[in-house]
Amino acid sequence: MSKQRRTFSPEFKRSAASVVLDQKYSRVNASCSVGVMESVLRGLVQQLHQERHGITQQSAAMTPE
Repeated sequence: MSKQRRTFSPEFKRSAASVVLDQKYSRVNASCSVGVMESVLRGLVQQLHQERHGITQQSAAMTPE
């Protein structure tokens, strides 16, 4: 039996990462609050941080710009 991979909307990703970047929660506390593993949140935070500094990713962007 294989586990199904969860997918998240760009809005959810952006809001989850902003809890860490803007509201200064720790990744551990924020991951519990939004219901994702810390490793997932770490990636989201890194992606949003890079997007805010103009670095584009190959994956789908979280920000509308």
